[in-house]
Amino acid sequence: MPERTPPISSRKAKGEPKPELALGTPLAGIRGIGQALGAKLATLGLTNIGKLIAHLPMRHEKLEAETPIDELVPGQIGSARGEVANTRIVRRGRARFEAVIVDDTDRLDAVWFNQAYLGERIRPGMRIRVQGKCQKFGPGVQMVNPRFEILPHAGQETTAMGNAVPSIAEPGMHEERLRPVYPASEEVNSRAIERAIAKVIDAAIPLIEDHLDDAFRSKRNLAPLAQAYRLYHAPKEPAEVLSAQRRLAYDELLLLQLGVHMKRMHLREGLKAPVLKWTEQIDEHIRRRFPFELTSAQNGVIKDMIADLGTRTPTNRLIQGDVGSGKTIVALYGMLLAVASRHQAALMAPTEILAEQHHASISRVLAGSTVRIELLTGSTPKPQRGEILARLSEGKVDILIGTHSLLTESVRFKSLAVSIVDEQHRFGVHQRAAIRAKADDAGTTPHVLVMTATPIPRTLAITLFGDLDISTIKALPPGRRPVRTTVAGLDRRLEIYESILPRFDAGEQAFVVVPAIDPGADPQSAAAPAEELADVRTVLSDLEKGPWKGRRLAGIHGRLNRQSRDSIMERFRAGQVDAIIATTVIEVGVDIPNASVMIVENADRFGLAQLHQLRGRVGRGSRESVCILLADPATEEGMQRLRVMEKTADGFVLAEKDMEIRGPGELFGTRQSGLPPFKVADLMRDRELLAMARRDAAEWIRRSPLLNRPEESLVRRRLLKAYGPSLGLGDVG
Repeated sequence: MPERTPPISSRKAKGEPKPELALGTPLAGIRGIGQALGAKLATLGLTNIGKLIAHLPMRHEKLEAETPIDELVPGQIGSARGEVANTRIVRRGRARFEAVIVDDTDRLDAVWFNQAYLGERIRPGMRIRVQGKCQKFGPGVQMVNPRFEILPHAGQETTAMGNAVPSIAEPGMHEERLRPVYPASEEVNSRAIERAIAKVIDAAIPLIEDHLDDAFRSKRNLAPLAQAYRLYHAPKEPAEVLSAQRRLAYDELLLLQLGVHMKRMHLREGLKAPVLKWTEQIDEHIRRRFPFELTSAQNGVIKDMIADLGTRTPTNRLIQGDVGSGKTIVALYGMLLAVASRHQAALMAPTEILAEQHHASISRVLAGSTVRIELLTGSTPKPQRGEILARLSEGKVDILIGTHSLLTESVRFKSLAVSIVDEQHRFGVHQRAAIRAKADDAGTTPHVLVMTATPIPRTLAITLFGDLDISTIKALPPGRRPVRTTVAGLDRRLEIYESILPRFDAGEQAFVVVPAIDPGADPQSAAAPAEELADVRTVLSDLEKGPWKGRRLAGIHGRLNRQSRDSIMERFRAGQVDAIIATTVIEVGVDIPNASVMIVENADRFGLAQLHQLRGRVGRGSRESVCILLADPATEEGMQRLRVMEKTADGFVLAEKDMEIRGPGELFGTRQSGLPPFKVADLMRDRELLAMARRDAAEWIRRSPLLNRPEESLVRRRLLKAYGPSLGLGDVG
């Protein structure tokens, strides 16, 4: 919400009285709201007029025009009001609450199934308004489970300015209305919020100052900001909602893009990074270490990276690629360029397991070399940690691999030149800024390369990671075979498991992934009973006693210590274990060429990107591989997602589909990106608006990198308030 602007009197003609209210006026002191409602609104953070006006509707419901009861038409949606003449609760069969509503013309029967509690709320003598689908009932009309509203006694209400106005409880007869539906709580419902906003809106709207001038708005067909707030809270027709929505969504997108481009400009113009040298001899020396020849796609990204790292401008590049496309080897190339230039490199992973796997795989590639590699996680013993930190600060560690532990103040590099952030979507901009801050005393900042095996739809990429250049590895390395994917119901579990036995006899191995570690645990959601979820302990026990009896099985999950996990994975890699029953700890970074089977239990509990990651654990060898998704989705959406997995193995197609089905908020929520959620903007609906906001922001920041011209003070304040902390703009001028 726009913050407090200069008093409206400064923008009004002389002689007009100053308004009684300001955007900062507490709600509890406003006539018609008072202490009781004010306290309830405060539980939602709505403590003053400005915050209340900024509390925008989630959606708008169409209230049908009211008619007398005798004009209601069976088979159509209708709306009527009247007096409750009689009520009763029927408990036999399907419990229901019934009410008879009468007006001057006829009688309407209303029934609510499984809502006997309404007997405490709807009583004879009350006036009520109902809306729902009408159906023939005896000689009259009935509504089943209609929406209802208890009407106040006739009278007048007052605005915040003390003016008397008719009650807003209902529109007049034969009027249609769009009702705003607000985010609410048990303490205060949407109707109460609507009434409170009606009390203050006339006084508040003139106080809202626009940060976009008339010419800018006119060129882009944007409504004035104050008008947009009025129309969003009190629209008369759908076109007004769309007009308000367009302006408010644009503002959210523009402010975010201004912040992203401001940060990008600051990084490129205000900071310097080490210049890394590249020669054909260095390139040949690095490539000799790699166990395979790189693909043209990998070489293309390396070419981009070499160009970046050879300048004083800090690199800020996202490397995204499908599962198994070889991002880590590309990142290692960048780290080895740093080492060749006598600097240091760091790789930060989101989990200890992934950090351990990176350390093991990179150590294998560099075995016998002079490159000094260390692993630092929260589990590193204190004496060993101290030793690593001492050698790191002295420049005696070339590559440090770890988790968030790398961000702590005690971790000091002598000359950090390249920072790699793995699984970018699990880190926010704060973490990127923190790893970039690991500079040496000369005041340089490292080049930052971030990589993800979760392909990101372009719309999300330019929204969340707009400060990054983006490189994509599309082709898979030679030898990777397609994985056949099948969806099967839980009633086929035994058949599926028995069908894998010939593969074990042929020396192949399998993964079984489940959503929980223990019986009754449900880390994913509370949408279904927890006891229905497969868990590591139960599935392992069932398989050992049942279809896989006599086979060599092991369980692995995040609560096992590192030594136990390493031991199990080494036995699995050596072919001493036939199958691993695991949680998603094996989602990324596990490379077992002999594993040809992936079975996912309760597959509907996972997103498409996660299922694609799991599927990528197989198909890494010469054997034909399968991925079997066991699930009985409770919703059509759940089945739709699984069927998409059957149809395509392209992670980029899946990412777009996942975003279409689940929405961007589910894919990249505030926890992952570090950004506050949009209130109005929708990245699927508003793609063209996002493109416009991005172009406008880029041009604006080119003209005014710090937004420090007098006429930009308001947009700058609103930008810093909305996105300053999440984008780390505190160090930008």
